[in-house]
Amino acid sequence: MSPYTRAHSRAHTGGGNPVARAIALVADVAAFLIVLWIALWLLDANQGNSLVAFVHDAADWLAGWSYDLFTFDHDWMQVVIGYGLAAVVYLLVGHAVAGRLARR
Repeated sequence: MSPYTRAHSRAHTGGGNPVARAIALVADVAAFLIVLWIALWLLDANQGNSLVAFVHDAADWLAGWSYDLFTFDHDWMQVVIGYGLAAVVYLLVGHAVAGRLARR
């Protein structure tokens, strides 16, 4: 592996800083759960299923601050924008903080 590839790889994974990697991982997991809930809702998943209920509860908790920020006439837009905004913010902020810590 060339030195450039190693340096480039470290820059995107938080370098050698385990705290930066942990922050990026937490942001990724939060965004994944929210996006998974959006997909389950759009696919009309069985709300009685325990996995669907867990994902819904986690997404509600993570996106509670953004869900009613905007109102739309269509339910699907409310879900996609309301939850999607939280997922994007978690990714941007989490990776920005991780990148900043990795450069220290």
